[in-house]
Amino acid sequence: MFDADRYLERIGCAGETGVDIATLRKLHKQHLMTIPYNGATQDFSDGVHLVDLDEDATFETSIVQGRGGTCFQLNRLFSRLLTELGYDVTLMAASTAEGWEASGLDVEHMLNRVALDGDEWLVDVGYPGPSYIEPLLVSDTVQNQYGCQYRLVDRGSRIALQRRGRITRWSVVYTFTMKRREWSDWKDLESFLVREIAADTGPQDGQKILCGRSFDNGQVVLKGRRHLTVRDGREEIRTITDDSEHEQLVSHMLSGAFR
Repeated sequence: MFDADRYLERIGCAGETGVDIATLRKLHKQHLMTIPYNGATQDFSDGVHLVDLDEDATFETSIVQGRGGTCFQLNRLFSRLLTELGYDVTLMAASTAEGWEASGLDVEHMLNRVALDGDEWLVDVGYPGPSYIEPLLVSDTVQNQYGCQYRLVDRGSRIALQRRGRITRWSVVYTFTMKRREWSDWKDLESFLVREIAADTGPQDGQKILCGRSFDNGQVVLKGRRHLTVRDGREEIRTITDDSEHEQLVSHMLSGAFR
């Protein structure tokens, strides 16, 4: 059963019930450090459920048990937590370049927006990374977090969230609009995923693994065999060829023992 107090305790924020930017920053960062993005073990044996999600059951597996999840589980649960604490939360949709090419849908990714004291903040605890560790102000200024820079670039019909490390160029994390979304907007993506799963007969060789977790000054992401670590804005990329090392990395990232 969903329980806000239990949620706060699980992410190391027991008693943090303030509705202010300092509290929001702490909740956001602690969530990313405690609960992993976990696209490694999704079970679609009983169908794809992005809209009719059992929030109570998902809370138990994703948060209480610490198994994590994707944006559809984590950002939805975090939205509920913030709403129960008294934050003004708006559901939003985004799409990565890869996701758009695959599905042609602009609802590939789910995130939230929080209105607070006259400002609006992007809030996203369901992206594997690398991305922002603390809420990002909706503004045209360049923002710095842990050695990385972020900016929002107006592209006419959409806004591009861009990021760069200490020695890397600007790259797009995802694009989005400020349009308020409803859970039902993800029905088309459900249908797309059902078709993709039915057509997928390829070998399971680790290439479809996707998981990520934040730590105090950076993030670690495993996408297929590509292992990326960002510390204070400095990036290190390795290709993992050994199967046992790959399995160990997945286990460590999901358990928080990777550091």
